Amino acid sequence: MSATGSSNPEYVTARVSARRAALFDEEEYRKLVRMGPSETARFMEESNYETEINRLGSRFSGVDLIEYALNANLASTFDDLLSWADGRLYEQIARYLRKFDAWNVKTVIRGKYAGAETEAIGDDLIRAGEFSDELLDRLVAADSTEAVVELLEGTQFGDALEDAYDDFEESGVLVPLENAVDRAYYENLFEGIGESGGGPESVYAEFLQAEIDFRNARNALRLARSGAEVDPAEYYIEGGALFDADELAALSRNTDELVARVRESRYGDDLSASLDELEEAESLMGFERALEAALLDYSRSAGHIFPQSVVPVIAFVLAKEREVENIRAIARGREAGLSPEEIQEELVVL
Repeated sequence: MSATGSSNPEYVTARVSARRAALFDEEEYRKLVRMGPSETARFMEESNYETEINRLGSRFSGVDLIEYALNANLASTFDDLLSWADGRLYEQIARYLRKFDAWNVKTVIRGKYAGAETEAIGDDLIRAGEFSDELLDRLVAADSTEAVVELLEGTQFGDALEDAYDDFEESGVLVPLENAVDRAYYENLFEGIGESGGGPESVYAEFLQAEIDFRNARNALRLARSGAEVDPAEYYIEGGALFDADELAALSRNTDELVARVRESRYGDDLSASLDELEEAESLMGFERALEAALLDYSRSAGHIFPQSVVPVIAFVLAKEREVENIRAIARGREAGLSPEEIQEELVVL
């Protein structure tokens, strides 16, 4: 549909509810972790991935087929969301889906930093944002991280990346660049959203605040664990409700205190089970997976408060992303020879 006309949340929410009901559940994941890539592809063919598996099956096989089908289905799903929405709802969904522009920028930067092959970087892109295929192809073909930053001049990420590039060169870690991308994305996302009155706009603003709070917590912990001489407060994303920059920098060095701070906050009651997982996490990856589970849980709870707002749509976006990441982790894990139990630990299932 389009950004013109009146919003149509009832229609979109009904369509999204049907899509959400079709997402893989815990029982299906238990089956998938015991399948090889070929079996996984056949299983996907009997699900909502049928179109992509059939269309791509003559060109790819195994993990490659799964990867391409996942990315194509994700882009198609979010195109559908935009085609259903009108007016203000369309604008909010479109702004939120720019997260895939941010994802693609970070994917390219990470690939260049790691010296990955051009084809491998391109395969990991999710073409569901607003960047054109031409721009994405030019980013993938760039010969350095600096060239990527130069190509993004004039986009919503350009100024932030230019400002962060010196810190990246000095520190030798990617956090300054990745955080610059996140900050630019969230600054744009908050434009025009009301935060008072207790209506749908307020609920959406509170959800975005939660997403930023969890992102800040993750980034601060990453910086603290990296060993780089970088102050986490310098990479604080404005817009959250739980931490200020100095407090977050201090809490990042003590996971127990960070979890306790979240438990005492407005998120505590809704996230009790997820916070228990955070306390038990033994690694940074475990901590990050638990944070993601907490955000998924919070988005679903917020969507129930105002079902006729954009929040149930955003909650579906997050759940769909997680399904794709789970299937990808299963396929890659099986290809790498991991056991079902090891793969299960990589999944986030709610």
